[in-house]
Amino acid sequence: MFLYTRLFFSIMPSAATVRRSMTSISSSMSIKHGISLWCPQSPSLSRQHSGVVYSRSFHRRNFVVSASSSFANENREFVIVGGGNAAGYAARTFVEHGMADGKLCIVSKEAYAPYERPALTKGYLFPLDKKPARLPGFHTCVGSGGERQTPDWYKEKGIEMIYEDPVTAIDAKKQTLTTNSGKTLKYGSLIVATGCTASRFPEKIGGNLHGVHYIRDVADADSLISSLGKAQKVVVVGGGYIGMEVAAATVAWNLDTTVIFPEDHLLPRLFTPSLAQKYEELYQQSGVKFMKGASIKSLESGPDGNVTGVKLGDGSTIEADLVVIGIGAKPAVSPFDSAVTLNSTVGGIEVDGLFRSNVPGIFAIGDVAAFPLKMYDRISRVEHVDHARGSAQHCVNALLTAKTHNYDYLPYFYSRVFEYEGSSRKVWWQFFGDNVGEAIQIGNFDPKIATFWLDSGKLKGVLLESGSPEEFQLLPKLARSQPSIDKVKLQNAASVEEALEIAKASL
Repeated sequence: MFLYTRLFFSIMPSAATVRRSMTSISSSMSIKHGISLWCPQSPSLSRQHSGVVYSRSFHRRNFVVSASSSFANENREFVIVGGGNAAGYAARTFVEHGMADGKLCIVSKEAYAPYERPALTKGYLFPLDKKPARLPGFHTCVGSGGERQTPDWYKEKGIEMIYEDPVTAIDAKKQTLTTNSGKTLKYGSLIVATGCTASRFPEKIGGNLHGVHYIRDVADADSLISSLGKAQKVVVVGGGYIGMEVAAATVAWNLDTTVIFPEDHLLPRLFTPSLAQKYEELYQQSGVKFMKGASIKSLESGPDGNVTGVKLGDGSTIEADLVVIGIGAKPAVSPFDSAVTLNSTVGGIEVDGLFRSNVPGIFAIGDVAAFPLKMYDRISRVEHVDHARGSAQHCVNALLTAKTHNYDYLPYFYSRVFEYEGSSRKVWWQFFGDNVGEAIQIGNFDPKIATFWLDSGKLKGVLLESGSPEEFQLLPKLARSQPSIDKVKLQNAASVEEALEIAKASL
């Protein structure tokens, strides 16, 4: 346990009150350096983690109120940069601690209050006659059963929102940010929650042609929906999460769809070849075509500049009047890469188990954070909504309270597709843990199928398709406990239910 002194703003006047008071005082006396409102410190204790040294000392956070305010934001004690899941869940945690009203400012490049981003490649892409998801229906934090945080919610909680004005520069010494419109913002503690940007094809091979789409935000999704309504032949580039979910959506639009990717099977980072085959067959039954192991030379266009096809490495061309690129994402570190340390292996801003960067007062959460994955003793960067939520809550709790335990995340991934009205088969799978070791597959995909990963006799990871609520709830318990399991007994299980019972008994 680390001892330190903390000053709570609940016993102090608000920043707005201080500014008003200081303005009246400044008429009779000059205040050169302002007032420091918060500067907690603690003894330092460093630790070594995977070759990276992290300091256990709480970062000093100096929030200075200038007598003559030249800053655009009213709320300056805490500033969050980003408008996605992590920002929304961080805001909720500030509210829960009573530290949002008059203290928290959120700066976003988007025109909307934070929302549950996974909806954009799922329900948002449904045709209009199949009840698609739309805002305000999926603002955070409805994805975890929480309150829907609409723009009015932020106003009611006293949270200052700056929309459509991305941060373009940071001065860590002065603790200021500059936005695209030229605003200068002041912060005491800064939380970077900028997420990722979609990886793009280079312009020289057609990456910016009309009819070529990337999907990362509402504007991207709206543009894609507009094109889907006029398209006939769609090519989806990429066999990962985005590719699978977009291809499932195009089936609902009754479009000729081809998915192209360089790997041997779908979702190779997680699926085994035999598991991927089951999903590929399901898509093919819905009319989706796959071109596996294919490379792309360029995207072709007509005289009007619209995309007309995808030229492959073997010289052949796949016709298309709409192309969706889903080849991954890059952590959105700019402009903070000029101030903090980045991780050269997994990318993103390097943080410790409390999401503190190497610069005092600067934190990073969600997709952009490279953090210690405690369970597996490695540095990781996770692009998933579950981590966005969890990292946001953990960071703010550590920032505002005496909690100093490190983030202990259990990797979790899921996908839900073909869930629109009229679909003959809905798909919903969940995975927990680490997909290392030998994979044992149980079930016939009718609709259930499960894969268990065993390493040295211990269960490391488990994936389940179409499980019951009780079965899905069992998965994280198994993955976190890593019990020893009789491999032969598991392999001989006659059903998914029996296999899960064997695993459950090993707890």
